[in-house]
Amino acid sequence: MISSRAENIPSFLVMDILEAAQELERAGEDIVHLEIGEPDFGAPEYVVEAAARALREGKTRYTHCQGIIELREAICDHYFKNYNVAINPDRVFVNSGSSPAMFSVFGVLLDPGDEVILTNPHYACYPSIFSFLGGRPMYLNLRGEEGFRYRVEDVKGLLTPKTKAILINSPANPTGIVIKKEDLETLARGEHGFIISDEIYHGLVYEGQAHSILEFTDRAFVLNGFSKVYGMTGWRLGYTIVPQEFIRPMQKVQQNFFISANAFVQWAGVAALTGPQDHIGQHVTEYDKRRRFLIQRLREIGFGIGSEPTGAFYVLADAHRFGSDSHKLAFELLGRAKVGATPGIDFGSKAEGFLRFSYSNALDNIAEGMDRLERYLQG
Repeated sequence: MISSRAENIPSFLVMDILEAAQELERAGEDIVHLEIGEPDFGAPEYVVEAAARALREGKTRYTHCQGIIELREAICDHYFKNYNVAINPDRVFVNSGSSPAMFSVFGVLLDPGDEVILTNPHYACYPSIFSFLGGRPMYLNLRGEEGFRYRVEDVKGLLTPKTKAILINSPANPTGIVIKKEDLETLARGEHGFIISDEIYHGLVYEGQAHSILEFTDRAFVLNGFSKVYGMTGWRLGYTIVPQEFIRPMQKVQQNFFISANAFVQWAGVAALTGPQDHIGQHVTEYDKRRRFLIQRLREIGFGIGSEPTGAFYVLADAHRFGSDSHKLAFELLGRAKVGATPGIDFGSKAEGFLRFSYSNALDNIAEGMDRLERYLQG
């Protein structure tokens, strides 16, 4: 008998789309991938070499459950250099990607029935992990006509005695919205338990600036990693920064469920943070070019975009003109136009009727994808 917990967890629809696209490719079809948030820029060569060197040197054994001290110190240096925040390495936990980091954070924070406030739309997996661990998501509904702007003034109406934390994601997936500094300061002053800040898209901002929640409060958990900025999605390397009182509980969760992240990949992470950073600015310039192109072409085709996203590498476009069932529409576009896009319903009810397009693919591929969509939708 399958557990109700496993039976009731929803699919991660972007992975359903990706896997269906890969099946079509195996059958000989040419697919333009705009569904997955995976940088086409690979990891820098010095990162690859650091991993290879670690393998050659036999750095393949278990590490401390929190990760090697060299990587934790490099993470602390990164936060001091970029945000002027001083962090003790004891507060840093290295994970095999940010998804296990989420599981650990939600695990040490939530008892059954505890509530976490998060936006709707939101990253698809947040409520799945909450619910799996017995928590309850409470949704701060964002408005498409306002470009899904974060409305900090609406948080107060969702607070209950069961509120354990507020989860924020800035720059955001799927909306590309960057939360304003003054809104982060307001949240940090609130009496609502802890803040969980998913900062995985920091470094990918095209207008304004992304701020870490740690600039404003220590009562916060930070989720971050190497997948997006360093092009290391398949390396599975992320990290968490936790409040002081959660160090021991996090250690026990790490020890029991994850042991440690891959040792040689951790050394690649050290190289990523301490090596040359010039490529990041070059990639941001290229992403920005793609962002502007994609927004223009989507509008020309007939998609609606309330206000332009300024971070991450996604555009959440209003597709109601072409159909209100985003799941059906996304699979139709994949099968007939050979273009992968993520159905908005993957990200919550407020994104139904929308499609998320990623501009982490090359400009030529994005252009080809838009031409295919235009021919199909307007043909």
